[in-house]
Amino acid sequence: MNATTDPRDLLDRTSMSTLQIIAVVITIGLNGLDGFDVMSISFASPGIAAEWGIDRAALGIVMSMELIGMALGSVLLGGVADNIGRRKTILGCLVVMTIGMFMATTATSPVNLSIWRVLTGLGIGGMLAAINASAAEFSNGQRRNLSVSLMAIGYPVGSVLGGLVAKELLKDSDWRSVFYFGAAITAAFIPIVYLLVPESVHWLTRKQPPRALERINATLVRFGKQAVAALPPTPPAERKGSLVEIFAPGMLRITVIMTLVYFLHITTFYYIIKWVPKIVVDMGFDASSAAGVLVWLNVGGATGGVVLGLLTQRFGLKGLTIAVMVASTVAVTAFGYTPADLDRLSLICAVCGFFVNGGIVGLYAMMAQVFPTQMRASGTGFAIGCGRGGSVLAPIIAGFLFTGGLSLVSVSMIMSLGSIVAAAVLLLLKYREPVTARA
Repeated sequence: MNATTDPRDLLDRTSMSTLQIIAVVITIGLNGLDGFDVMSISFASPGIAAEWGIDRAALGIVMSMELIGMALGSVLLGGVADNIGRRKTILGCLVVMTIGMFMATTATSPVNLSIWRVLTGLGIGGMLAAINASAAEFSNGQRRNLSVSLMAIGYPVGSVLGGLVAKELLKDSDWRSVFYFGAAITAAFIPIVYLLVPESVHWLTRKQPPRALERINATLVRFGKQAVAALPPTPPAERKGSLVEIFAPGMLRITVIMTLVYFLHITTFYYIIKWVPKIVVDMGFDASSAAGVLVWLNVGGATGGVVLGLLTQRFGLKGLTIAVMVASTVAVTAFGYTPADLDRLSLICAVCGFFVNGGIVGLYAMMAQVFPTQMRASGTGFAIGCGRGGSVLAPIIAGFLFTGGLSLVSVSMIMSLGSIVAAAVLLLLKYREPVTARA
């Protein structure tokens, strides 16, 4: 038993055990539930509209409800993860999501379906903040950026798999089958998390609740590490932790910059995600072809996340993130010039996904660096939650631009600006990147 070593330092400087890797892999799957949810409602929407006879405007409101729920969940429940723990928050959010998805199958009108979609979004939003912190804290120092980057690719992977599953389910069943499957797969994660994901050692060391030393040593031994005899002293203010801390003088600048950057970049991200199917159909292709192009967009997104994560092992995270944001502006602008050719559309969308999602992945990893343990989930949740406003506004802004008579080239160029402005704002962020992140 080591009497002097901080357990966080033990995890930071030693190799990751198999169980640590498994815990990070589980966060990838949990993030995939977000991607599945977004794609599932898109596939279910035609059946919903046909059964209830609602127009596109009403359907659009229903489809935006989970985004509103996610924004609220990220802001409100990120602080919960910092106060009661990552593990409890994730488990609670999974229960909420399971209930929301299952109850969506009982909906008989847009109003009560919207209620259950908001509830599902609340669970997803809260979980996103908690798993970002968890992926960072289960990793060692050298692999932290990579672990968070891999967690973030769960979204495009979940989108691809969710779309494929939903497509098969809807061949023989109505739209409710998508949500039955979503409820089942979400519920399946509850015992997985309960059995394989312990509470974060970083959180326990900082918070020091009752039996903290006992719980930390149990996790350390489970991870193949040496137990510690005592915990390092922690100031009472750091143990307490609250959402207000991210607005304290030393953190306000970081919080504002990260929130603004995420908001700006996400407008470009959601323009390409939401409008690609409609644009491809308007070019004269059928809906299945449009879905195929969207799949390539998400494949590119997953690939971009992995590549960026690997590059962070050699290069600084901030510089990489700025570079892929600039590249995403170029790629989305190029999308506007692409002719009506499925192969070329699929290729350019894969490139767009690579760079646009690469920026998202970089921001997730950066949030894990700039927000300390006691406010990591709160800061991440606030930035993601407020940033989701960009996800709501992006399709609306693009719709008004198209309605106003602007061409695809002009709209794509305008919507691509979110990424390059975000890159410019990110230049204002001053923080010291951990040396181990580039080892």
